[in-house]
Amino acid sequence: MSFSVAGMEKERGAAAAVEEIRRLPAEVNWEMLDKSRFFVLGAALFSGVSAALYPAVVVKTHLQVAPPPQAAAATVRAILGRDGLRGFYRGFGASLAGTVPARALYMAALEATKSSVGSAAVRFGVSEPAASAVASAAAGVSAAVAAQVVWTPVDVISQRLMVQTSAACRYAGGADAFRKILAADGVRGLYRGFGLSIITYAPSNAVWWASYAMAQRFAWRVVGADRSESYPALMAVQGASAAVAGGAAALVTMPLDTVKTRLQVMETDAAVARPTLGSTMRGLLKEGGWAACYRGLGPRWGSMSLSAATMVTTYELLKRLSAKEGSLG
Repeated sequence: MSFSVAGMEKERGAAAAVEEIRRLPAEVNWEMLDKSRFFVLGAALFSGVSAALYPAVVVKTHLQVAPPPQAAAATVRAILGRDGLRGFYRGFGASLAGTVPARALYMAALEATKSSVGSAAVRFGVSEPAASAVASAAAGVSAAVAAQVVWTPVDVISQRLMVQTSAACRYAGGADAFRKILAADGVRGLYRGFGLSIITYAPSNAVWWASYAMAQRFAWRVVGADRSESYPALMAVQGASAAVAGGAAALVTMPLDTVKTRLQVMETDAAVARPTLGSTMRGLLKEGGWAACYRGLGPRWGSMSLSAATMVTTYELLKRLSAKEGSLG
C-alpha cells in the first residue's frame, strides 16, 4: 500500500512539474521563425538600441585607456567640453556598420545551437530545466565566437575613433582607420585582442544565458506563471532577469575587458616592441594595481545591465514579431 501511495505521489509530482513547464511562457525557437523578417527587424531594432547605449561605451573606453585614475563624471565633462555631444558618438558609424552582420551571426548561432542542443539533451533524458540551462550555455559560447569574427575588427576601429580628440585626430573616419591599421599591422592588427575577446565573452555568454534561463524560471515561480500572458509582466520578468545576469557578467569579466581594450587601442611603433597580453597587463598593474583593472566598472556595469535588459526584451519581442503564422498557437 505504501509503495502504491509513494508511486502516486511521484506521479502527481511529475504531473505538476509538467504542468508548470507547460504554463511558463512559450519559447519561440529557431524552427518557428520567419528568418527574413527576423534579420531585417533585428537589424532595425538593435541599431536603435546600440545608438541609445553607445555614449556609455565611449565613457567606459576612455576610463580604461586613460593612465591617471579619473571619475566617470569628470570624463563625461571632459568629452562634452572638448567635442560636445558629437564626442559621445565618435566611431558610431563604424560600430553600426559592424553591428548588423555581427548581430545576425550572433542571433543565428544562438538560436540554432540552443534549438539543437536543447533537443539533444531532452532525448538523452536530461530534465527540461537542466536541458534549457545547458542549451543556453552552449548557445552563448557559440554565439560569442561567431560574432567576434566580425566584431573584433569593428571593435578595434571604433575604439580608436572613440579615444581620439578633435584636436589630434589621426583617423578621418572608419574607412581611413581601416586602411591605416591594415597598412601598419596587416590583418593581424584588425584582429588584435581576438583571442582575449573569445576568452572574455565565451564564458561570459555561457554564464549569462544559463543564468538568464534559470533566473526567468525562478521569477515566474515567484510572480506566478499564470501572469505570463500579461505583456507588462513578461517584459518585467525578462528585463529584470537580464539585468541581473548582465551586471554579474560585467563584474566577472571587467579585468579581461580592460586589458583587451588597451591592446586594441594601442598604436604600434617600429621602434617599440609590439604590445602583448603580458606587457599590457604588467603596465596596467604598474599604473594602479588591481584597481586599475576595474576602471570604468561603473559605466560598464550600468551599460551591460541596461543593455542586457533592453537587448533581451527587444530580442524576445523580435522573436515574437518574426514567428511564422500559427506557430505560437
